Amino acid sequence: MFFTQMIALFNPLMILIMLVCTIVGIVFGAIPGLSGGLAVSLLLPLTFGMDDLLSFAMMIAVWVGGISGGFISATLVGIPGAPASIATCFDAYPMSQRGETVRALGIGILASFAGTFLSCIVATFLSPFIADFAMKLGPWEYFSLCFCAITLVAALSKGSIFKGLFAAFLGLFLCCVGVAPLDGAYRFTFGNIYLGGGLDMVALMLGVYAIKQVACDYAKGQQELPDVNVGKISGFGVKITDITQNIGIILKSFFIGLWIGFLPGMGSGLSNMVAYAQAQSGSKHPETFGKGEPGGIWASECSNNASVGGALIPMIALGIPGDAVTALLLSGLMIHGLQPGPLLISSNPQIVYLIFAAVMVSAVFVLVEQFFGMRWFPMLLKLPYHYLYGVILVMCFIGAFTSTNTTFNVLCVLAFAALGVMLDVFKIPASPLILSFILGGKLEEYFRKGVSYSKGDYSSFITRPVSLLFLLVAVFCVVSPYIKPLLQKKRTA
Repeated sequence: MFFTQMIALFNPLMILIMLVCTIVGIVFGAIPGLSGGLAVSLLLPLTFGMDDLLSFAMMIAVWVGGISGGFISATLVGIPGAPASIATCFDAYPMSQRGETVRALGIGILASFAGTFLSCIVATFLSPFIADFAMKLGPWEYFSLCFCAITLVAALSKGSIFKGLFAAFLGLFLCCVGVAPLDGAYRFTFGNIYLGGGLDMVALMLGVYAIKQVACDYAKGQQELPDVNVGKISGFGVKITDITQNIGIILKSFFIGLWIGFLPGMGSGLSNMVAYAQAQSGSKHPETFGKGEPGGIWASECSNNASVGGALIPMIALGIPGDAVTALLLSGLMIHGLQPGPLLISSNPQIVYLIFAAVMVSAVFVLVEQFFGMRWFPMLLKLPYHYLYGVILVMCFIGAFTSTNTTFNVLCVLAFAALGVMLDVFKIPASPLILSFILGGKLEEYFRKGVSYSKGDYSSFITRPVSLLFLLVAVFCVVSPYIKPLLQKKRTA
């Protein structure tokens, strides 16, 4: 099935579309303020009337291009195009300043390709096994798994744990608007007929991600970037010794990125920092990091791209998004009438293996495009992206209207955008809100099914070993920030 879907991608129209989408993703990833996630959120409403295979091929291509493109501005001007490339700035920019721009770009290109391609191979083989295991679980385990995922994202989000939990509860509240899934009762509709069907997922995504980002960037104003000259370019500018001397860092960073990508809500924004810290602490010359050390680039870019495959595993096998972009992809599956979860592989294998094949093909396209586009990267960074604001807003409003065919949904987009801005003002993370909104319906459904199957016995959630394990992990994530200071104080005493 995998090779069949791989062959299906190699038709002229599909190749052309994926080539264009990967370029768009690179542009969005390279320009500070934009991101691959923003590009995916803009594409999502445009896929309503498209074929399923074409829709997901486009979104995957934009995503892969966006993740990889973030290192371009990090290398050339010291400004990360996305959070996934923050650690890349530490060494790539100093290398660029001392005249090794081509070498730094080449390392970033090869590390991005290796992380994406190899992690997808791992995800292709692991996902069916995890899905088979998940098929043996009941509603008690699924409730605990969803609860654990929401709690994990809330607890490990940036800032105060209370802010993360508040965002999660807010997402659960928004999810409760509309008709209850089992008994059909109306909740929080306030007599509004448009709220009877619940709040639209597309409106939430477009508001919190796309329009919020435009509003925040507009408020900051257009920032001028310095001129950059990459000099003479020959090949990738990377020697074999650059790879062999850093092979340990590459392998360690790959598995760090794969594991962190697997954890719900973590993603590439965390993996690149963790991998960089591990590379520096394990180096014989840690003082060279931050001054143009190639190992720092290998660690950051290999790990953040390895998170792509890691994030796909829980999305495909369990129906739980690994990061913000896979949450968008998960909503895309639901929009196209597909049910995410363990049954997806058996019921719609063509979609699953197309996603894996599209990631691999997109990684190859990005590798080729970045190789030939290295000399054009400085021009890319000078693109006046504030001219795109109008286009982005129009696309968001059209997508919101198309989703439900009501102007009320357009108003919801504006309301969610205002909510996103308020979250930024008060430093409240948006990831727990998005994840709890997506999983809230499943959380309620599995809880009520579990209670019903147990004939009103709530203890089944803690007497079943797997369910208990997930609940204990959730509790540990909440209490660990308070336990660690106490243990440190005790050790000091």
